[in-house]
Amino acid sequence: MPTTRATAEDRTGRSAVRTLLRLWPYVRPVRLRLFTAAFVAIVASCVGLVIPLVLKWMVDGPVAGRDPGGVWLGALCLLLLGIAEAVLFGLRRWLVARPLSHVEAEMRADLYRHLQRLPVAFHDRWASGQLLSRGTTDLMLLRMFLAFPLTFLLVNGVTILVGVVIMLLQDWALGLVILGPAVPVMLTCGVFEKRYAGVARLAQDQVGDLTTVVEESVLGIRIIKGFGRHRSQARAFRELSLTLRGTELRKARLLATIWAVIVTLPELSIGAALVVGAGQVADGALSAGTLVAFLSTALALRWPVESIGFLLAMSQEAATATERYFEVMDAQPEKPSALGDRGRVPPGGVHGSADFAPAPAGLRFHDVTFRYPDAPAGSVPVLDRVDLHIRPGESMALVGATGSGKTTLTALVPRLHEVTSGRITLDGHDITTLSREELRSLVAVAFEEPTLFSASVGENVLMGTDGTAGAEELERALSVAQAGFVHALPHGTGTQVGEQGLSLSGGQRQRLALARAVVGRPRFLVLDDPLSALDVHTEAAVEAALRQVLADTTALIVAHRPSTVLLADRVALLSGGRITAVGTHHELLRTSAEYAHLMAGEGPEEPEEPEQLEVLKELPDLEEPGEPEEEEDDAR
Repeated sequence: MPTTRATAEDRTGRSAVRTLLRLWPYVRPVRLRLFTAAFVAIVASCVGLVIPLVLKWMVDGPVAGRDPGGVWLGALCLLLLGIAEAVLFGLRRWLVARPLSHVEAEMRADLYRHLQRLPVAFHDRWASGQLLSRGTTDLMLLRMFLAFPLTFLLVNGVTILVGVVIMLLQDWALGLVILGPAVPVMLTCGVFEKRYAGVARLAQDQVGDLTTVVEESVLGIRIIKGFGRHRSQARAFRELSLTLRGTELRKARLLATIWAVIVTLPELSIGAALVVGAGQVADGALSAGTLVAFLSTALALRWPVESIGFLLAMSQEAATATERYFEVMDAQPEKPSALGDRGRVPPGGVHGSADFAPAPAGLRFHDVTFRYPDAPAGSVPVLDRVDLHIRPGESMALVGATGSGKTTLTALVPRLHEVTSGRITLDGHDITTLSREELRSLVAVAFEEPTLFSASVGENVLMGTDGTAGAEELERALSVAQAGFVHALPHGTGTQVGEQGLSLSGGQRQRLALARAVVGRPRFLVLDDPLSALDVHTEAAVEAALRQVLADTTALIVAHRPSTVLLADRVALLSGGRITAVGTHHELLRTSAEYAHLMAGEGPEEPEEPEQLEVLKELPDLEEPGEPEEEEDDAR
């Protein structure tokens, strides 16, 4: 995940206004209703400022002249003005509710679509809780900002301006007394805004961290309980919660400070205006009605002035939420054609025609090198000049020690990662010339760690098709994967498997993932150790059915067990990021000491003695005992 805390302080100098202006493309479709709502709110506030003028008329007129009819007329005017103000503010609320819900929904949908288009490398770097908080908490803050602070910063500014003009017109000397605190209040707001921005960003990042911990604890509850780590997890959660609490208290202290300044100084100025005005009334220089109207206007401006603090706070939180949202939206999605993006050229260009000679059919890796995008410059590549050809209809087993790059190599075929150099072709076509939709309709993948979604068994399996497969194809795929256990589930293939499929055993999940890979009858099949969680009996049954599937497709199979290797026509040995040997299982047992070690379940550190190699050569069908992970409980 990006180091958001390190960058938070660097970003506090950014203009909040410039950041918030990035919301305009989402606000533009509903701008008419928002502008109308702002105008209605301004009218409502100005209606409220008429009330002190009515009071002035009542005090200097009917009250001074002891006219009961005039007093009742003034009271009726005040009542009508109050009702008008309330109705106008209610109308403003109605005008903004629907369009702002639409803005939030559109932003959330855009974020989700963009996340689906971002490369796997992005998701490897970012914690899921940080992404989740951007799609929930941050968007909620933006909706609240658009509904209230955005409007009322404008409304309150206009209200204060109109109110000050009214007070100056009534008595300019008292108006200057009221305006006395304006300069210190503005300076305080400037300092507050800068400090609050950094703390608000820190708090929102910490919410993302806390969300990550909660999500990981829920998904990993079996590990936590299995190792008795609930106390340490609770302690880690408590520490993060206390850290977030401390940050929120810093926000509260800053907000309390500005409120104290913003509330105290205007109150002192109103008190001073009362003393000065009362003296003027006593001297006959000012009418009582004018003083009442002046003080009523000043009191009416208390809320617009005092609200500046929390409106600025909400605006800063919205600015940091906008910044966090666009951190994700600005990330570059998967490129439609990596050829142009990498600056590759047609045949005869600077790379030479040899790089682009007509490629043979099947699946071919042409001098492929790969480094992860965030790897240091000059670091050793994960894959180094891999050259491998899997002929049409052939199955190739990929064998290598842990960390040799097998899974990375398989991820390059469906372009989950982009090659650093070299190219990969399918039936002679560079995969970067195909759209990802087209490529992934040709290539099906089954990963070692199967992922199931909160959906039915059938829906999970049929994700491997273009949506045209029916019950017959579903049953065929389940049969190939020996996943008949689904029929014993409460609702058969309609049974909901729950989040991550954790209601099923590891072997059951792996069989459903295999069924998902073969259901669409793909032309190219990439299997990353697809049978690792199966017991020996189920594995044998799956292998027997899988042989029929492999006869009609071109397949690359990551294998660790000799039994899985024997599914393939040939074997490629990956060592140190390079293909060091290719041949049949029997050939490699005779010619490669490292391969013989791997098939014997030993490490590749030291070569066997010659007499030990002779023994291995005589055991071509060597199989490992079943892994003691779990016997499949199909009735589970």
